[in-house]
Amino acid sequence: MDNRTQEFLSQPVMPLLIRMSAPNTIAFFIQSIVVLTEVWFISKLGTNSLAAVALAFPLLMITQTMSGGALGGAVTSAIARSMGANDIDKAEKLIWHSIVISLGGALTFLMIFLLFGKQLLFLLGGRGDILQESYMYCSVLFFGGLILWLSGSLSAVLRGMGNMRFPATLMVCTSFLQVLLSGGFILGWYGFPQIGVPGAAVATLISASLMVAIIIMKLVSKSVPVRLRISKFLFSKHLFNNIFEVAVPASVSPLLTVGTILVLTGLVGTFGTEALAGYGIGSRVEFLMIPLIFGIGTAMTSIVGANIGAQNIERAETVGIYGGTTAGIVSIFIGLTLAIFPDAWIQFFTDDPKAYEVTKKYIQIVGPFYIFQGIGLSLYFASQGANAMKWPTVATIARFLIASIGGGISIYWLDLGIESIFISSSLAMMVFGTMIFISIKRGAWRINT
Repeated sequence: MDNRTQEFLSQPVMPLLIRMSAPNTIAFFIQSIVVLTEVWFISKLGTNSLAAVALAFPLLMITQTMSGGALGGAVTSAIARSMGANDIDKAEKLIWHSIVISLGGALTFLMIFLLFGKQLLFLLGGRGDILQESYMYCSVLFFGGLILWLSGSLSAVLRGMGNMRFPATLMVCTSFLQVLLSGGFILGWYGFPQIGVPGAAVATLISASLMVAIIIMKLVSKSVPVRLRISKFLFSKHLFNNIFEVAVPASVSPLLTVGTILVLTGLVGTFGTEALAGYGIGSRVEFLMIPLIFGIGTAMTSIVGANIGAQNIERAETVGIYGGTTAGIVSIFIGLTLAIFPDAWIQFFTDDPKAYEVTKKYIQIVGPFYIFQGIGLSLYFASQGANAMKWPTVATIARFLIASIGGGISIYWLDLGIESIFISSSLAMMVFGTMIFISIKRGAWRINT
């Protein structure tokens, strides 16, 4: 058993969590700054371009959360459980299985987009130039989708070994490259061809390609305990199931999370282009919180997975509770800061009065509920490590129903204002986080072990 796995099984929980979470947290935080920088670049093109990005955002999010969250978490869990059981042969075969699944996921998403993408963007309120810009952005994204899927799954392989620092450092470096490329392709800086909104997708794919190439070189080297070897290019139903038993239920979360965003985007779109642009700014700013949760959550996936593999259930539960509580505290700090000082940051994204007001309302209503988002999302990742996705799935379904049905009733039946959509979303967050936290306290991770 390698030294990192032994640390997962024996080191004090909080110092271990902090040390393992820090690289990912920093990396994903910087990545979120990149996302906001891209929004700032796009804001220079006008309100219509901001609205186009708001339409495309759910499709970008579902690609990232399915590849890096559902599949990535499942791969991390499978590798970590194999490491905890000291089965290196199985772990090396799992790498090839994750690559094949990534290919399948990318092709599936591309076909769905080609068949239904334009109609979906139209249903969300896209018309004219807004629809065209949004469709072009998504087209670039999905035709290069395999790069994003491999970026998520191969990074997850390293995290499953307990190697948080290398993929985090690589993400930081490629993030800086992405900023330069985004400024070039969106606004035509540095002599680049100015292609507007689709330029953000081009920059994303180029940066991700570099990341994938470097990770592959890392995996074939002798510096990692689990290597990518041609001799392990062998497939079995059992190993596919080892990933899918976590990935399939875990997929419900990103699908319904994006489904929630799609519904909310459609509801907000009934209030006009400016409202859609304002909601787009507010939802993107949430990326300040998501990377911090993701950093803690992915660390928990590895640590919990190793302990579940070693049959150390009580320690796994302790890791989950400590990590979930930490993520909740960090999230509420961010939410309250953004809600209390909205004028300090919204001005950098728009000077349109209506879009400005919608963004302000959104963050002031939803921000205080980020604590539940932090708890729920981090424990969703931890539950992947435990191979116990029942209650995270139930909680995600509940969140979708409350947000979408509540928002729809408030707008179409009760004829309330746009604030009612944000209130429904907040209540859904509260149910989501509370339900998962209570389930773990009541032994949800012990059922499969």
